[in-house]
Amino acid sequence: MTVYLDNMATTPVDRRVLDAMLPYFCDRFGNAASKTHSFGNDAAMAVERAREQVAALLAAQPREIIFTAGATESNNLALKGVAEYVGHGHIITCKTEHKAVLDVCHSLEERGFSLTYLDVDRDGCIDINALDEAIRDDTILVSLMAANNEVGTVHPLAQIGALCKRRGVLWHCDAAQAVGKVPLDVRALGIDLLSLSAHKLYGPKGEGALYVRSRAPRVRLKAQLEGGGQERGLRAGTLNVPAIVGVGEACRLAQLELAEEGVKLLDLRCKLYERFCSELTGVELNGHESERLPGNLSVCFSAVDGAELLVRLGDIAISSGSACSSDSPVPSPVLAAMGRSAEQARSTLRFGLGRFTTESEIDYVAGRVIEEVLRLRGDGSTFCERQLTPSGESVAI
Repeated sequence: MTVYLDNMATTPVDRRVLDAMLPYFCDRFGNAASKTHSFGNDAAMAVERAREQVAALLAAQPREIIFTAGATESNNLALKGVAEYVGHGHIITCKTEHKAVLDVCHSLEERGFSLTYLDVDRDGCIDINALDEAIRDDTILVSLMAANNEVGTVHPLAQIGALCKRRGVLWHCDAAQAVGKVPLDVRALGIDLLSLSAHKLYGPKGEGALYVRSRAPRVRLKAQLEGGGQERGLRAGTLNVPAIVGVGEACRLAQLELAEEGVKLLDLRCKLYERFCSELTGVELNGHESERLPGNLSVCFSAVDGAELLVRLGDIAISSGSACSSDSPVPSPVLAAMGRSAEQARSTLRFGLGRFTTESEIDYVAGRVIEEVLRLRGDGSTFCERQLTPSGESVAI
């Protein structure tokens, strides 16, 4: 038996999404910019329908959705677009952001922009008061993610939005891990720019979008790709119509199934963690106990080498952290920022449950992990000092 539990890295394309995409490869193959014939108009209509579907999931307006090649490009367009349009100033981000944000911030810092990198607590949460204190008269942008890709912690989004609005600062939110998994209303939350990636919500790889607020305030960006005038002049290049149809359908399905899917994933995640805690010692949860993505479980198994455990669990697709940094010999910067030791970071595994995860798969994974952890430790201890409450919170016993 093989089990896929690395849905934080990528999700399989939902068959319904694939079915929606297929006609636009061969039968309805027009260029959306070719408005002089039916082939092009058909493609253009498909793009606009997808724009409406993405906007509906975010409670945005269709004209506020710009299609990109994924969250990495969206992050680049958001951060560099704002910075270059203004020309100078101060940007605030967090030490646990994804590399697609941090690397852009480092680049802007080298170009003369001032950067502040906020700390987090042991649960991976920022301090709202620290954010308030960090905002300066020349602050032009705050870039804080919705949910962490490694440990699943969800930031206090409403508080961030309210603070940024009160202080008159734009907020960019990398929501690649959160879109389609937790409710996101960009108006209610006060988000000015939001990045998403299709392959994190059962759509195709290589496609994403950037939400850009059009009023109160209207956000202005400097384009990073020029040459064709597509996407309101903010992202030149022939539109990938099949992939855009795919991200639209993925967002439509997510809007329909988000609540039910969230309950299912929370139940399965709690069951998996409860098995670990009931049959193993030295099990520690990484990330906030309750304010976290329903399908994310990051666990430290003390006295175990995570790399060796991964090798022994070759029949299970899991990771030691972010897919974008899992091949690095350096311990996770996210776990380090949360105060975990290098040893704890090396003992951590990330389980990413998804839409197609079954209860029987969770039973199998729990058994296999427990079996291999006990073998690596060379003992048969099964007592744990923590357990889950029915709500999913971890409490000492």
